[in-house]
Amino acid sequence: MSIDFGRRRCGIAATDILRIIANGVTTVETASLTDFVKRYIAAEPVDAVVVGYPRDMHGDPSESVRYLTPVINRLKKEIAPVPVIFFDERFTSVLAHRAMLDGGMKKMDRRDKAIVDEISASIILNDFLQSRLYSEFTANEK
Repeated sequence: MSIDFGRRRCGIAATDILRIIANGVTTVETASLTDFVKRYIAAEPVDAVVVGYPRDMHGDPSESVRYLTPVINRLKKEIAPVPVIFFDERFTSVLAHRAMLDGGMKKMDRRDKAIVDEISASIILNDFLQSRLYSEFTANEK
């Protein structure tokens, strides 16, 4: 599963059982994130939680990392031994807006930030599934 972290709200996505494609699951208030993830892991098979890591255009951690770090550290403790993996989330919001436009979504619906967060979480997870990091993660599982 993946998380597009936000100070108020987080987008959540998960893969199909074969780990082929990610789909949006929902958005949750950040204050409820840990409880939601724990319930999800109890109900569904989860190999890892991929968290979008915010970086600026130069690749340095962005300002929002200071809000993300304490929440994700708490989450790591609560869901151990399920690993938490950080993955670059640059441009996911732009790609989410592009996907909504390409999909013909109405202008009012495109303004719903919760939808953008959910789509962004899907993009993060799909990008992770196609990455070298994912290949290394699955090689270590065996």
